[in-house]
Amino acid sequence: MKTILVTGGAGYIGSHTVKRLIEQDFSVVVADNLVYGHKEALPQNTPLEIVDLDDRGGLKALFAKYTFDAVIHFAAYAYVGESVQDPAKYYRNNVIGTLNLLDAMLEADVKEIVFSSTCATYGEPQYTPIDEAHPQNPINAYGAGKLMIERVFADYKRAYDLRYIALRYFNAAGATADATIGASHDPETRLIPLVLRAAQSDKPVQIFGDEYDTADGTCVRDYIHIDDLADAHILALKAIDQYNGALNLGTGIGVSVREIINVAQKVVGKKIMFEIAKPRAGDPAKLVAANAKAREILGWSPSRSDIETIIASTWNWEKSRRF
Repeated sequence: MKTILVTGGAGYIGSHTVKRLIEQDFSVVVADNLVYGHKEALPQNTPLEIVDLDDRGGLKALFAKYTFDAVIHFAAYAYVGESVQDPAKYYRNNVIGTLNLLDAMLEADVKEIVFSSTCATYGEPQYTPIDEAHPQNPINAYGAGKLMIERVFADYKRAYDLRYIALRYFNAAGATADATIGASHDPETRLIPLVLRAAQSDKPVQIFGDEYDTADGTCVRDYIHIDDLADAHILALKAIDQYNGALNLGTGIGVSVREIINVAQKVVGKKIMFEIAKPRAGDPAKLVAANAKAREILGWSPSRSDIETIIASTWNWEKSRRF
């Protein structure tokens, strides 16, 4: 049985991946500082070590306490707007923290890592669907930091034989079918939870711009169910000896903001109010993934990511949130 360290494992994507790992008989240890994570999101009896990425001594002790076969690295700050306002926070935690993690890994002779990257490394799209060969020109510190880490991995591969796969997510969404785990962000910035909370409160949700060059004038995004994302990380662990590099995770299908609201109304059975606000700076009209490479290399196929399934699972979670 392989033992996997999951950093940031008490967070949104991390906790879903921990659940899937345990279901597939991996041994799992979670490292999380619980700044944004929730220990309630973890399966019962999952080992949890509370440690910061800036704590080099704590990381060294963690790798001395357990024998790990690989690491899945989620731990990061992930608010794009905040990264523009306070880039130092993001570079210190996300970039320097990852270097600290890599130092501890190499000292313990752990040389496999699956990394939580992002489509924000691409910046403004030059074409869609976006494939892995698309130029990477991030427009915020969050995306820039993730790109720096991808480049670190490539250098560490050549110098230290670090084996890695960086998974570039598009829009993570949804919750487990049994509504035991879902998104619990403060502040919440993701569209689908905001739309569903508007349905609960009868207050309008904001649409940021309705004059984009899309079919209905609102932004288009590629939404991927959280459990499909979790499965991709496990498949990446199994493929890491054959492939090192980056892979997009998305469905290849774009859904507009208005379409999200329309489907949400169908799911909740009531009209959801909205108001048009000014477009946000740096919001591309359309972000859609080309996912052929992940399908080929991982044998991965998103099976839960039709938009109605995503919204229905989120609605069930929002109605019964435990944390």
